[in-house]
Amino acid sequence: MRFALFDLDNTLVSRTTALQAAVVFLCQDRGYGPDIEAWLLVELAERADPGIFARLVESFRLADDEVRLWRLYVDRMAAAVTSRPEVLSGLARLREDAWTIGVVTNGCGDIQRAKLAATGLADMVDGFVVSGDAEIRKPDRRLFELAATRCGVDLAEGGWMVGDNPAGDIGGGYQAGLRTIWLRGRPWPDGLPRAHHAVDDVTDAFTILLSETE
Repeated sequence: MRFALFDLDNTLVSRTTALQAAVVFLCQDRGYGPDIEAWLLVELAERADPGIFARLVESFRLADDEVRLWRLYVDRMAAAVTSRPEVLSGLARLREDAWTIGVVTNGCGDIQRAKLAATGLADMVDGFVVSGDAEIRKPDRRLFELAATRCGVDLAEGGWMVGDNPAGDIGGGYQAGLRTIWLRGRPWPDGLPRAHHAVDDVTDAFTILLSETE
């Protein structure tokens, strides 16, 4: 079956680069020093949520409102995040080749949806699901099932999962009965089944998928 799910952060978009730019802007906008900038970069490195900004206000005794800070961060991440032209063209080639494409991503709904909209990815896929909206996180099989349903396909018919997180993307894809393509980078956990393919860039995953006949 020509169906593929993709992770979002550091797979279809560069979250790491956008994170640094967003934090720098926020700190300059609010007049924060390097200590707060460093703290935010650590706290936001793996996962962003409004609670981090509540802790920021409390820890540094700031007069700012945590909700406003979160909204500022979301807006700046959406402005800073990019999806490379070769990624967008690769997705377009898959669509032209009759592939059904979805995005399954962990994260807060408002920030992940803002990234998808800002990069144009929301208009290039058949469906997407964000863990924060569904209150389920990868590697839970139910999130993959929901993503498939939103794409109008049945997960039982198979497909592919492409992502950079060994446990969430590859382990989750394996549990969902999908073939997997891993973007190398993170350490591979002991005991986790190997991905069907390992690549250095998502564009290499497009090449693998486009070579599939069914």
